[in-house]
Amino acid sequence: METSTPRVTCAYLNSYVGRNVMVVGKVAQIRGEDAIIDADGNISCKLNRDAHLVPGNGVQVIGKVNPDLSVKVLSSLDLGTGVDYNLANTVVEITHQHKNLFTNE
Repeated sequence: METSTPRVTCAYLNSYVGRNVMVVGKVAQIRGEDAIIDADGNISCKLNRDAHLVPGNGVQVIGKVNPDLSVKVLSSLDLGTGVDYNLANTVVEITHQHKNLFTNE
């Protein structure tokens, strides 16, 4: 069976330490190899060399949650400026309310 990659916001990170997650949020800040992503709260992300994020743009990040609740980025996708963050957060809430439909846990 495949391992699922649940969609999360900042509020759910502590439940997924050591696991891969998917985050959709807005790039708030980039500092060297670190970025702050606003996903219903700020998430510190450790970027990989392939990450090309733009401050103010939306981003989809897949990464592993570290014990300090930062996310080590495995892959990222720039979503541009037209992201509906309320919709993205609603999708996260629905997937957690109906886990049996969306995950292999």
